[in-house]
Amino acid sequence: MYNTDSPIYAEIDLAAFRHNLSEIRRVTSPDAEIMGVIKADAYGHGVIDIAREASAAGVRFFAVARMNEAAVLRNAGIDSPILLFDDSRSYGAEKYIDLDIRASVNSMDDAEFFSASAAECGKNLKVHVKIDTGMGRLGFLAEGLTSHISGNPLTEKIKKISQFPNIEIEGIYSHFANADTKDKTHAKQQLTLFKKLTDELNTLPGRKPILHIANSAAIMEIPESHFDMVRPGIILYGLYPSDEVDRSIMDLKPVMSLKSHIVHLKTVGSGFKVSYGSTYITKSDSVIATVPAGYADGISRLLSSNGYMLVRGKRAPIIGRVCMDLTMIDVTGIDGVSIHDEVVIIGKQGNEEISADELAARTGTINYEIVTSLAPRVPKKMINRSV
Repeated sequence: MYNTDSPIYAEIDLAAFRHNLSEIRRVTSPDAEIMGVIKADAYGHGVIDIAREASAAGVRFFAVARMNEAAVLRNAGIDSPILLFDDSRSYGAEKYIDLDIRASVNSMDDAEFFSASAAECGKNLKVHVKIDTGMGRLGFLAEGLTSHISGNPLTEKIKKISQFPNIEIEGIYSHFANADTKDKTHAKQQLTLFKKLTDELNTLPGRKPILHIANSAAIMEIPESHFDMVRPGIILYGLYPSDEVDRSIMDLKPVMSLKSHIVHLKTVGSGFKVSYGSTYITKSDSVIATVPAGYADGISRLLSSNGYMLVRGKRAPIIGRVCMDLTMIDVTGIDGVSIHDEVVIIGKQGNEEISADELAARTGTINYEIVTSLAPRVPKKMINRSV
């Protein structure tokens, strides 16, 4: 058992992470760089250790969603270029410049704001212009998505931004909405719009901007979208973007395991009621184990009487409602169970495995949410298991 002040902890396998990076590099265009997407605490895996490991493996660019995520990296001594996806004008150019963060420009108002703000600092700000090719979220709307586009053509707007004082367009990017589905029709339409725009922008003066649109699914299945840089997210952590992608393309290894241990055992008869609401009642003599892992740690209440944990290489059903800090499992028939036995919530034990995909299927969500829902109070132990 891992000696920790917390009774539940995540093991983060850095060897598996390096393996996934090598798989990404294997299928990525040799002309494209990798921008590691490490927002949301590296999808729950521990952003500082993941960033250091990725940097050591040759990843030279990162992306996050919030300014405080970028600040954490800078405070930890990570000096690689960082693109901020979402915050945009929540901060003036001074904050971006001080931390050497690339801002996303989603509109002409953004561009004018950052130009004026950077001019006040007397410095230049590097930006990446975001194009909405069909995600419907952020960015300049690509021409061809509506017949009622007002103002100058998009190419002219971007050329105008390139002439704004104190702004340097380092990159132009977009994001796929459906690259992880079997039907790639919409993704190909997005790619066509993006390529048309970037072809028209070849006349931009000065250094050519970095073009990037490929997310994890597109890295796997749309090689023509790799351009100058790709943005792997979920595949870095050994999880596939969906059930519809061709998993034979890449051999991924899950990076996270989630573990706890048994803190209490009791033998009860039939008719015994378990947990809040007494929603579970034993049908026969049973051995019940209590595990210090609950919804405050990131264990979904939707797993109440609807999932398993691993004990001594066997599946033990979750019984009753998942509590804030504790969950009960039925270990009847598992030989030799005792206090302090390891319990695996996500990962392998013996010949059995409970994956993030399984938990997602049981709770009606996606594997992204399973790993990013890990609570801050759950410590992470970095390991290097052989892969």
